[in-house]
Amino acid sequence: MKTFYHFVLKYREPVARDSKEELANKIYDDSSFPKRSKNYDEISSYIETSDIYYSLAVTFDELWEEYRNDKR
Repeated sequence: MKTFYHFVLKYREPVARDSKEELANKIYDDSSFPKRSKNYDEISSYIETSDIYYSLAVTFDELWEEYRNDKR
């Protein structure tokens, strides 16, 4: 099973056109992001306490749901 980090990379684009692409780009550029984690609480806490993701918490929840469904 891949990590959330690897899952979200499929949304990376040189120029983000929507919030999913914006989140993916920010996660890719964030050297402190918990790249090896598959744990919702750990990643969600990181997203919620980091200023760079302030406006993207809802997008994270949407992508997490896709990630969960993708694992099945």
